[in-house]
Amino acid sequence: MSVIDFLAPGDWMEAATGPRYARLRRRIEDGIAQRIFTPDAPLPPEREIAAQTGLSRVTVRKAIQELVARGIIVQRQGSGSFVKAQGHRVEQSLSRLTSFTEDMVRRGMETNATWLERGIFLPSPEEVVALALSSGDYVARLSRLRSAGDRPMAIERAALPVEMLPDPLKVETSLYRELERLGSHPVRALQKISAINLGEEEARLLDLKPRDAGLRIERRSYLADGRIVEFTRSTYRGDAYDFVAELKLINRQD
Repeated sequence: MSVIDFLAPGDWMEAATGPRYARLRRRIEDGIAQRIFTPDAPLPPEREIAAQTGLSRVTVRKAIQELVARGIIVQRQGSGSFVKAQGHRVEQSLSRLTSFTEDMVRRGMETNATWLERGIFLPSPEEVVALALSSGDYVARLSRLRSAGDRPMAIERAALPVEMLPDPLKVETSLYRELERLGSHPVRALQKISAINLGEEEARLLDLKPRDAGLRIERRSYLADGRIVEFTRSTYRGDAYDFVAELKLINRQD
């Protein structure tokens, strides 16, 4: 069945109860469930839906706004309304120190990165404290948008002492692989995870809306001798990750 036939007035409108915008919303939801509207496919423009259904554009707009609020439809500025692709959520262990590339490859997912910043820089005050730097020290900074299966997943911003990573341009895929080659692979890390609402720039990079849910993760990684290797601040999609930790009960004698 075509989209035009599916939206043509019929029993779905006359036999249903409730406001007309709610009937249209349910009809579109049914169309998504039946894959008449496929993931990532655009909806017809509001004026076309209004013409096909005999509803006003105000009614159509209200139905679409409800679908957007429910996370079923996404609106892209200048492009229109699209059926949201329901990607798989990724479970990431909090008990293993791995890179993004290692995590995704282990799941059979193809990864890619878009570099946002890479080079040697003067450290920010926060980086000076986090990396225990001295006056006059520089940092190697790597910022990139990480994707898996063509889906943006995380914005990763790492800063390292130059002694740990003298040439950040040599990092092509996995930072940890380059650190291992240099003999600076971390053996332990401390992580802090916070729930956030995405800012405009973060939302744009992750193909989400401003104030959508996200996760902010700060990680400090260390060598066996206690020297700090990296200070990483990452922003993850809130709809793509489940972080899992295994807890063990400590035996106590009451």
